[in-house]
Amino acid sequence: MPDEAEFEAACDVIVRAVEAGKDGIAVPAELLQEAEGGPVEKAIPQSLFARIQTMGVHERIKLAMRGNKDARTILMRDPIRLVRRCVLHNPRITDGEVIAVARNRSADEELLRMINEKREWVRNYQVRHALSTNPKTPLPVALRHVTTLSERDMRTVAKSKNVPQAVAVQARRILAATGKDV
Repeated sequence: MPDEAEFEAACDVIVRAVEAGKDGIAVPAELLQEAEGGPVEKAIPQSLFARIQTMGVHERIKLAMRGNKDARTILMRDPIRLVRRCVLHNPRITDGEVIAVARNRSADEELLRMINEKREWVRNYQVRHALSTNPKTPLPVALRHVTTLSERDMRTVAKSKNVPQAVAVQARRILAATGKDV
C-alpha cells in the first residue's frame, strides 16, 4: 500500500485533471445537476448514499468538485480527507452548506481552516459565529472571530462550557473591557 504522501500526490493530479475538464471520469449526470425548486421525485433503484459508496476515489473526487447539493452533503462525511476538501472547492457550494460544516462539531480541523481562509465565507456573520463556537476550530482562528461577535452572542460564548476555555475567557475579557457584565 502506498504511503499517504504518494496517495495525496496522485489525488492532486486527479483534482487538477477534473478542474481542467480532462479527466475522463464518468459520474452519473443526475448527480451533477442541482434540483430546482423543492425535492425532486427520483426513480433511482439504489439510494444515493449506496451509489456514492460504490464509487471509486477518483469518481468521488470528481463528484465532490462538480456534484449537486445532495452529493456534496454525503461527500462532506467521506472517510477520505481529500474528498472532503474537494467539496469546499465546488463552485456551487452555498453559504448555508458552509455554515453547516462550520457548525458541525465532528468536522475536521482542516476543513475549518479552509473555511477561515476564504474571505467571502468569513464575511458572513453566521460563519464567524460557528467558527468561534466550534470546539474543533484552531484556537487562534476562534480567538480572532470571537472579537467580531455581537454582545449577546459574546455573553453566550463567555458562559458556555462547550467552547474551549481560552475562547470563553477572551469573551469575558472583551465584555469586561467594554464595561458589560457577563
